Amino acid sequence: MNLDQVKAVITGGASGLGLATARRLAAAGGKVTLLDVQDEVGKRAVETLGNAARYGSCDVTSESAVETCVRQAADWMGGLNVAVSCAGVATPGKLLGRDGALSSAVFTRVLAINTVGTFHVDRAAALLMQANAPDADGERGLLVHTASVAAYEGQIGQVAYSASKAASVGMVLPLARELARFGIRVVGIAPGLFATPMLAGLPQEAQDSLATQVPFPARLGRPEEYAELVATICTNRMLNGTTIRLDGAIRMAPR
Repeated sequence: MNLDQVKAVITGGASGLGLATARRLAAAGGKVTLLDVQDEVGKRAVETLGNAARYGSCDVTSESAVETCVRQAADWMGGLNVAVSCAGVATPGKLLGRDGALSSAVFTRVLAINTVGTFHVDRAAALLMQANAPDADGERGLLVHTASVAAYEGQIGQVAYSASKAASVGMVLPLARELARFGIRVVGIAPGLFATPMLAGLPQEAQDSLATQVPFPARLGRPEEYAELVATICTNRMLNGTTIRLDGAIRMAPR
């Protein structure tokens, strides 16, 4: 699809990878709806994007809330053909830590946001996309999952996060195969180390140390680089059923 025809919902859209994606698509003439739980941050973000964007408060762990928010977004944009799932948490925790065994509540919460939340968005978006008029290639929509290199090389203390992102990757191919009859593509992106709010809380020394682990370019990824890949996926219909590593060739060490 052409970028000026994009009508996208972006979860986690108030900051980081989601906001960068919203800026890229809006700058190209598309319409975007940012869904997040950071209401004040999200409202300020929309003000910088102009009339092409709106914000909606949405907890991705709630199936009914996601369905309502996605439908409202489609009503405002006059349709929906792209859904980008960027909402996520990276709560660390060892199975056997200093304070004892990892709580199942912590593990479950990470999966509820990162994995089940992505499923909720896919479900709500596909329900609407299947009714879109197909383009010349028969395309009706696109679902983008945000995974992580932790899906492949999870580090010590990332058991919950790695599991959630591996599940996100695992959903891509079966969904792409299932939704092919509707002309809906499904693609994953597995970022490496990116300069996002998740890393911003670390001391600068720690961020610099992480950056040196990237073979090339030897720096943290920029959210704009993630956004550019989303734009490429939108316009290249042969990208389907796969997860693309966006990581500067890093392979994470055990710790």
